[in-house]
Amino acid sequence: MIYADNAATTKISDLALEKMLPWLQEQYGNASSNHSFGARAKRAIEHARKQVAAAIGAKPDEITFTSSGSETNNWILRSIADIFHREVIHLITSSIEHHSILNICHELENGNIEITYLPVDNAGRVSVDDVKLAIKSNTKLVSIMLANNEVGTIQPIADIGRLLKDRGIIFHTDAVQAAGHIPINVDDLQVDLLTASAHKFNGPKGTGILYKRSDIKVCPAIFGGKQEHGLRAGTENVAGIVATGYAIEESISNMNQTANNAKTIVNETIIGIQSKIPVVKVNSNNKNGLPGIISLTFEDILGESIMHLLDLKGICISTGSACTSDKDEPSHVLLAMGLMEEQAKSSIRISYGRYNTIEDAKSIASAICDAYEKIKNSR
Repeated sequence: MIYADNAATTKISDLALEKMLPWLQEQYGNASSNHSFGARAKRAIEHARKQVAAAIGAKPDEITFTSSGSETNNWILRSIADIFHREVIHLITSSIEHHSILNICHELENGNIEITYLPVDNAGRVSVDDVKLAIKSNTKLVSIMLANNEVGTIQPIADIGRLLKDRGIIFHTDAVQAAGHIPINVDDLQVDLLTASAHKFNGPKGTGILYKRSDIKVCPAIFGGKQEHGLRAGTENVAGIVATGYAIEESISNMNQTANNAKTIVNETIIGIQSKIPVVKVNSNNKNGLPGIISLTFEDILGESIMHLLDLKGICISTGSACTSDKDEPSHVLLAMGLMEEQAKSSIRISYGRYNTIEDAKSIASAICDAYEKIKNSR
Protein backbone atom coordinates (compact mmCIF):
# COMPACT_ATOMS: atom_id res chain seq x y z
CA MET A 1 0.00 0.00 0.00
CA ILE A 2 1.06 3.56 -0.72
CA TYR A 3 -0.50 5.97 1.76
CA ALA A 4 -0.81 9.59 0.61
CA ASP A 5 -3.70 10.88 2.71
CA ASN A 6 -1.67 12.33 5.58
CA ALA A 7 -3.86 15.43 5.84
CA ALA A 8 -6.61 13.07 7.03
CA THR A 9 -4.42 11.21 9.52
CA THR A 10 -0.84 10.06 9.91
CA LYS A 11 0.80 6.81 10.96
CA ILE A 12 1.82 6.90 14.61
CA SER A 13 5.60 6.95 14.82
CA ASP A 14 7.57 4.09 16.36
CA LEU A 15 8.81 6.40 19.11
CA ALA A 16 5.33 7.68 20.01
CA LEU A 17 3.95 4.15 20.11
CA GLU A 18 6.87 2.93 22.22
CA LYS A 19 6.32 5.75 24.74
CA MET A 20 2.56 5.13 24.75
CA LEU A 21 2.39 1.40 25.43
CA PRO A 22 3.63 1.31 29.06
CA TRP A 23 0.81 3.66 30.09
CA LEU A 24 -1.74 1.22 28.67
CA GLN A 25 -0.24 -1.83 30.41
CA GLU A 26 2.27 -1.53 33.26
CA GLN A 27 1.65 2.10 34.24
CA TYR A 28 -2.13 2.20 34.08
CA GLY A 29 -2.75 4.31 37.21
CA ASN A 30 -5.32 7.11 37.31
CA ALA A 31 -3.49 10.43 37.23
CA SER A 32 -5.98 11.89 39.73
CA SER A 33 -5.29 9.21 42.36
CA ASN A 34 -3.15 10.27 45.34
CA HIS A 35 -1.03 7.12 45.61
CA SER A 36 2.39 6.81 43.96
CA PHE A 37 0.98 4.76 41.06
CA GLY A 38 -1.33 7.67 40.15
CA ALA A 39 1.36 10.25 40.84
CA ARG A 40 3.60 8.70 38.19
CA ALA A 41 0.81 9.11 35.63
CA LYS A 42 0.31 12.72 36.73
CA ARG A 43 4.01 13.47 36.29
CA ALA A 44 3.94 11.90 32.83
CA ILE A 45 1.06 14.18 31.81
CA GLU A 46 2.87 17.25 33.11
CA HIS A 47 6.01 16.24 31.21
CA ALA A 48 3.95 15.99 28.00
CA ARG A 49 2.42 19.38 28.75
CA LYS A 50 5.92 20.86 28.91
CA GLN A 51 6.86 19.16 25.64
CA VAL A 52 3.83 20.54 23.81
CA ALA A 53 4.27 24.01 25.31
CA ALA A 54 7.93 24.14 24.25
CA ALA A 55 6.94 23.10 20.72
CA ILE A 56 4.76 26.20 20.22
CA GLY A 57 6.49 28.72 22.48
CA ALA A 58 3.87 28.59 25.22
CA LYS A 59 3.89 28.04 29.00
CA PRO A 60 2.94 24.57 30.28
CA ASP A 61 -0.06 25.89 32.23
CA GLU A 62 -1.42 27.31 28.97
CA ILE A 63 -1.84 23.81 27.48
CA THR A 64 -5.01 21.76 27.97
CA PHE A 65 -5.45 18.28 26.53
CA THR A 66 -8.72 17.32 24.80
CA SER A 67 -9.94 14.43 22.66
CA SER A 68 -9.58 16.03 19.21
CA GLY A 69 -9.19 19.19 17.18
CA SER A 70 -12.94 19.22 16.50
CA GLU A 71 -13.75 19.13 20.21
CA THR A 72 -11.32 21.96 20.86
CA ASN A 73 -12.71 24.14 18.07
CA ASN A 74 -16.28 23.54 19.22
CA TRP A 75 -15.33 24.27 22.83
CA ILE A 76 -13.74 27.61 21.98
CA LEU A 77 -16.67 28.94 19.98
CA ARG A 78 -19.31 27.66 22.39
CA SER A 79 -17.38 29.16 25.27
CA ILE A 80 -17.29 32.62 23.67
CA ALA A 81 -21.03 32.35 23.05
CA ASP A 82 -21.63 31.37 26.69
CA ILE A 83 -19.44 34.12 28.12
CA PHE A 84 -21.26 36.82 26.13
CA HIS A 85 -24.71 35.20 26.18
CA ARG A 86 -26.35 38.39 27.45
CA GLU A 87 -25.05 40.40 24.49
CA VAL A 88 -25.54 40.48 20.74
CA ILE A 89 -22.04 39.73 19.53
CA HIS A 90 -20.16 39.37 16.25
CA LEU A 91 -17.57 36.77 15.24
CA ILE A 92 -15.29 36.67 12.19
CA THR A 93 -14.06 33.54 10.45
CA SER A 94 -13.20 32.50 6.90
CA SER A 95 -15.18 30.66 4.26
CA ILE A 96 -12.60 27.85 4.05
CA GLU A 97 -12.41 26.78 7.69
CA HIS A 98 -12.68 23.16 8.78
CA HIS A 99 -16.26 22.00 9.33
CA SER A 100 -15.67 21.85 13.08
CA ILE A 101 -15.55 25.65 12.89
CA LEU A 102 -18.11 26.27 10.15
CA ASN A 103 -20.80 23.96 11.51
CA ILE A 104 -20.62 25.32 15.05
CA CYS A 105 -20.76 28.82 13.55
CA HIS A 106 -23.97 27.92 11.70
CA GLU A 107 -25.39 26.60 14.98
CA LEU A 108 -24.46 29.78 16.85
CA GLU A 109 -26.17 31.92 14.21
CA ASN A 110 -29.46 30.49 15.50
CA GLY A 111 -28.85 32.50 18.66
CA ASN A 112 -27.85 36.12 19.17
CA ILE A 113 -24.57 35.85 17.29
CA GLU A 114 -23.74 37.42 13.92
CA ILE A 115 -20.94 35.83 11.94
CA THR A 116 -18.93 37.18 9.02
CA TYR A 117 -17.44 34.58 6.69
CA LEU A 118 -14.49 36.19 4.93
CA PRO A 119 -13.76 35.38 1.27
CA VAL A 120 -10.39 34.12 0.04
CA ASP A 121 -8.44 34.76 -3.14
CA ASN A 122 -7.82 32.14 -5.81
CA ALA A 123 -4.91 30.78 -3.78
CA GLY A 124 -7.15 30.29 -0.73
CA ARG A 125 -5.67 33.20 1.22
CA VAL A 126 -7.55 35.57 3.53
CA SER A 127 -6.91 39.31 3.17
CA VAL A 128 -5.85 41.18 6.30
CA ASP A 129 -7.68 44.23 4.90
CA ASP A 130 -10.88 42.17 4.76
CA VAL A 131 -10.44 41.27 8.41
CA LYS A 132 -10.01 44.95 9.27
CA LEU A 133 -13.10 45.95 7.30
CA ALA A 134 -15.18 43.23 8.95
CA ILE A 135 -14.46 44.33 12.52
CA LYS A 136 -17.43 45.84 14.36
CA SER A 137 -17.82 47.41 17.77
CA ASN A 138 -19.26 44.14 19.11
CA THR A 139 -16.70 41.78 17.50
CA LYS A 140 -15.53 39.41 20.23
CA LEU A 141 -13.65 36.68 18.34
CA VAL A 142 -11.71 36.18 15.11
CA SER A 143 -11.00 32.55 14.15
CA ILE A 144 -8.81 31.95 11.09
CA MET A 145 -7.05 28.64 10.42
CA LEU A 146 -3.25 28.68 10.22
CA ALA A 147 -3.07 26.30 7.24
CA ASN A 148 -5.83 24.84 5.11
CA ASN A 149 -6.48 21.11 5.16
CA GLU A 150 -7.40 20.78 1.46
CA VAL A 151 -4.98 23.04 -0.41
CA GLY A 152 -2.38 23.74 2.29
CA THR A 153 -2.47 27.54 2.05
CA ILE A 154 -0.83 29.23 5.04
CA GLN A 155 -2.74 32.27 6.27
CA PRO A 156 -1.21 35.63 7.39
CA ILE A 157 -1.92 34.89 11.04
CA ALA A 158 0.85 37.07 12.47
CA ASP A 159 -0.37 40.05 10.41
CA ILE A 160 -3.92 39.49 11.62
CA GLY A 161 -2.61 39.17 15.17
CA ARG A 162 -0.90 42.54 14.92
CA LEU A 163 -4.10 44.06 13.57
CA LEU A 164 -6.16 42.70 16.47
CA LYS A 165 -3.65 43.49 19.20
CA ASP A 166 -5.02 45.95 21.80
CA ARG A 167 -8.49 45.91 20.21
CA GLY A 168 -9.95 43.64 22.88
CA ILE A 169 -10.83 40.95 20.31
CA ILE A 170 -9.91 37.35 21.08
CA PHE A 171 -7.91 35.68 18.30
CA HIS A 172 -8.03 31.93 17.65
CA THR A 173 -6.27 29.87 15.02
CA ASP A 174 -7.00 26.28 14.06
CA ALA A 175 -3.46 24.93 13.65
CA VAL A 176 -4.42 21.26 13.29
CA GLN A 177 -2.79 20.91 9.86
CA ALA A 178 0.19 23.11 10.72
CA ALA A 179 1.39 21.89 14.13
CA GLY A 180 4.48 19.74 13.79
CA HIS A 181 4.88 20.63 10.10
CA ILE A 182 5.83 24.31 10.10
CA PRO A 183 7.38 26.45 12.86
CA ILE A 184 4.81 27.81 15.33
CA ASN A 185 5.34 30.35 18.09
CA VAL A 186 2.19 31.67 19.70
CA ASP A 187 3.82 34.96 20.68
CA ASP A 188 5.04 35.60 17.14
CA LEU A 189 1.58 34.75 15.79
CA GLN A 190 -0.04 36.87 18.53
CA VAL A 191 -2.88 34.40 19.00
CA ASP A 192 -4.84 33.96 22.21
CA LEU A 193 -6.12 30.46 21.44
CA LEU A 194 -4.76 27.66 19.25
CA THR A 195 -6.00 24.19 18.32
CA ALA A 196 -3.85 21.17 17.43
CA SER A 197 -4.36 17.41 17.13
CA ALA A 198 -1.81 14.65 17.71
CA HIS A 199 -2.83 12.32 14.89
CA LYS A 200 -1.84 14.95 12.32
CA PHE A 201 1.83 14.89 13.39
CA ASN A 202 2.40 11.13 13.78
CA GLY A 203 0.88 10.93 17.22
CA PRO A 204 -2.15 8.91 18.35
CA LYS A 205 -5.78 9.51 17.48
CA GLY A 206 -7.89 10.72 20.37
CA THR A 207 -5.69 13.48 21.77
CA GLY A 208 -6.26 17.14 20.97
CA ILE A 209 -4.54 20.26 22.24
CA LEU A 210 -5.86 23.64 23.34
CA TYR A 211 -3.41 26.49 23.83
CA LYS A 212 -5.06 29.23 25.89
CA ARG A 213 -3.18 32.38 26.80
CA SER A 214 -3.20 32.65 30.57
CA ASP A 215 -5.32 35.83 30.69
CA ILE A 216 -8.06 34.45 28.42
CA LYS A 217 -11.19 33.05 30.04
CA VAL A 218 -13.07 30.03 28.70
CA CYS A 219 -15.97 28.11 30.20
CA PRO A 220 -15.27 24.51 31.29
CA ALA A 221 -15.78 22.00 28.49
CA ILE A 222 -16.84 19.26 30.90
CA PHE A 223 -17.94 19.69 34.50
CA GLY A 224 -16.91 17.18 37.12
CA GLY A 225 -13.47 16.79 38.64
CA LYS A 226 -10.52 19.19 38.58
CA GLN A 227 -8.62 17.60 35.73
CA GLU A 228 -6.96 19.86 33.14
CA HIS A 229 -6.96 22.99 35.28
CA GLY A 230 -10.61 22.42 36.12
CA LEU A 231 -11.55 23.06 32.48
CA ARG A 232 -12.13 19.51 31.25
CA ALA A 233 -13.22 16.94 33.79
CA GLY A 234 -12.77 13.22 33.28
CA THR A 235 -10.03 10.64 33.65
CA GLU A 236 -7.12 11.69 31.47
CA ASN A 237 -5.99 9.74 28.43
CA VAL A 238 -2.52 9.30 29.90
CA ALA A 239 -1.18 7.05 27.14
CA GLY A 240 -2.38 9.36 24.37
CA ILE A 241 -1.09 12.46 26.12
CA VAL A 242 2.35 10.95 26.75
CA ALA A 243 2.62 9.85 23.11
CA THR A 244 1.54 13.32 21.96
CA GLY A 245 4.42 14.97 23.80
CA TYR A 246 7.02 12.74 22.19
CA ALA A 247 5.33 12.89 18.77
CA ILE A 248 5.41 16.67 18.58
CA GLU A 249 9.04 16.76 19.76
CA GLU A 250 9.98 14.21 17.13
CA SER A 251 8.08 16.03 14.38
CA ILE A 252 9.83 19.28 15.16
CA SER A 253 13.25 17.64 15.21
CA ASN A 254 12.50 16.13 11.78
CA MET A 255 10.67 19.19 10.43
CA ASN A 256 13.24 20.52 7.97
CA GLN A 257 14.11 17.10 6.59
CA THR A 258 10.44 16.14 6.26
CA ALA A 259 9.57 19.44 4.57
CA ASN A 260 12.43 19.20 2.08
CA ASN A 261 11.50 15.62 1.24
CA ALA A 262 7.85 16.56 0.82
CA LYS A 263 8.69 19.43 -1.53
CA THR A 264 10.80 17.11 -3.66
CA ILE A 265 8.13 14.44 -3.97
CA VAL A 266 5.40 17.02 -4.57
CA ASN A 267 7.38 18.43 -7.50
CA GLU A 268 8.02 14.92 -8.81
CA THR A 269 4.30 14.14 -8.63
CA ILE A 270 3.19 17.31 -10.38
CA ILE A 271 5.81 17.00 -13.15
CA GLY A 272 4.92 13.35 -13.66
CA ILE A 273 1.21 14.09 -14.01
CA GLN A 274 1.49 17.28 -16.08
CA SER A 275 3.88 15.63 -18.54
CA LYS A 276 0.99 13.36 -19.62
CA ILE A 277 -2.03 15.44 -18.60
CA PRO A 278 -1.07 19.06 -19.32
CA VAL A 279 -4.61 20.30 -18.73
CA VAL A 280 -4.53 19.37 -15.03
CA LYS A 281 -4.86 22.40 -12.75
CA VAL A 282 -2.81 22.71 -9.56
CA ASN A 283 -4.90 24.35 -6.81
CA SER A 284 -2.46 24.01 -3.94
CA ASN A 285 -0.27 26.96 -3.03
CA ASN A 286 3.26 25.62 -3.36
CA LYS A 287 4.94 28.97 -2.61
CA ASN A 288 3.00 29.78 0.55
CA GLY A 289 1.59 26.48 1.69
CA LEU A 290 2.26 23.33 3.63
CA PRO A 291 5.05 21.33 1.98
CA GLY A 292 3.20 18.04 1.39
CA ILE A 293 -0.28 18.88 0.06
CA ILE A 294 -1.27 18.78 -3.61
CA SER A 295 -4.76 19.66 -4.86
CA LEU A 296 -5.40 18.88 -8.54
CA THR A 297 -8.39 19.47 -10.82
CA PHE A 298 -8.96 17.41 -13.97
CA GLU A 299 -11.18 18.19 -16.96
CA ASP A 300 -14.61 16.50 -17.00
CA ILE A 301 -13.55 13.56 -14.83
CA LEU A 302 -14.79 13.03 -11.28
CA GLY A 303 -12.06 13.07 -8.68
CA GLU A 304 -13.90 10.28 -6.91
CA SER A 305 -13.45 8.04 -9.95
CA ILE A 306 -9.70 8.57 -9.92
CA MET A 307 -9.57 7.98 -6.17
CA HIS A 308 -11.40 4.64 -6.46
CA LEU A 309 -9.20 3.41 -9.31
CA LEU A 310 -6.10 4.24 -7.28
CA ASP A 311 -7.59 2.49 -4.27
CA LEU A 312 -7.86 -0.70 -6.34
CA LYS A 313 -4.09 -0.44 -6.84
CA GLY A 314 -3.47 0.01 -3.12
CA ILE A 315 -2.91 3.77 -3.31
CA CYS A 316 -4.69 5.99 -0.77
CA ILE A 317 -5.50 9.56 -1.73
CA SER A 318 -8.69 11.61 -1.22
CA THR A 319 -11.04 14.00 -2.93
CA GLY A 320 -10.86 16.52 -0.08
CA SER A 321 -11.49 16.70 3.63
CA ALA A 322 -12.07 13.37 5.37
CA CYS A 323 -14.89 15.01 7.33
CA THR A 324 -17.02 15.29 4.18
CA SER A 325 -15.87 12.21 2.27
CA ASP A 326 -19.26 10.49 2.62
CA LYS A 327 -21.16 13.35 1.03
CA ASP A 328 -21.60 14.02 -2.66
CA GLU A 329 -20.82 17.69 -2.28
CA PRO A 330 -18.13 19.80 -3.94
CA SER A 331 -15.37 21.13 -1.71
CA HIS A 332 -16.39 24.37 -0.02
CA VAL A 333 -12.72 25.35 -0.06
CA LEU A 334 -12.35 25.02 -3.83
CA LEU A 335 -15.66 26.80 -4.42
CA ALA A 336 -14.48 29.67 -2.22
CA MET A 337 -11.31 29.83 -4.31
CA GLY A 338 -13.39 30.41 -7.44
CA LEU A 339 -13.71 26.93 -8.95
CA MET A 340 -17.03 25.95 -10.46
CA GLU A 341 -19.00 23.09 -8.90
CA GLU A 342 -18.02 20.61 -11.62
CA GLN A 343 -14.36 21.60 -11.31
CA ALA A 344 -14.48 21.10 -7.55
CA LYS A 345 -15.99 17.63 -8.05
CA SER A 346 -13.21 16.86 -10.54
CA SER A 347 -10.50 17.38 -7.93
CA ILE A 348 -8.31 15.17 -5.78
CA ARG A 349 -5.99 15.79 -2.83
CA ILE A 350 -2.65 14.06 -2.34
CA SER A 351 -1.04 14.68 1.03
CA TYR A 352 2.45 13.37 1.70
CA GLY A 353 3.98 12.78 5.11
CA ARG A 354 7.16 11.75 6.88
CA TYR A 355 7.22 8.21 5.50
CA ASN A 356 6.59 8.91 1.81
CA THR A 357 9.36 8.49 -0.78
CA ILE A 358 10.23 9.61 -4.28
CA GLU A 359 9.22 6.12 -5.45
CA ASP A 360 5.76 6.74 -3.98
CA ALA A 361 5.51 9.94 -6.00
CA LYS A 362 6.45 8.20 -9.24
CA SER A 363 3.97 5.38 -8.61
CA ILE A 364 1.17 7.80 -7.77
CA ALA A 365 1.80 10.00 -10.81
CA SER A 366 1.83 6.96 -13.09
CA ALA A 367 -1.33 5.52 -11.52
CA ILE A 368 -3.19 8.82 -11.84
CA CYS A 369 -2.24 9.14 -15.50
CA ASP A 370 -3.37 5.56 -16.15
CA ALA A 371 -6.65 6.16 -14.31
CA TYR A 372 -7.27 9.35 -16.24
CA GLU A 373 -6.76 7.62 -19.58
CA LYS A 374 -8.90 4.64 -18.57
CA ILE A 375 -11.80 6.87 -17.58
CA LYS A 376 -11.55 8.98 -20.74
CA ASN A 377 -11.34 5.93 -23.02
CA SER A 378 -14.31 4.26 -21.37
CA ARG A 379 -16.68 6.99 -22.50
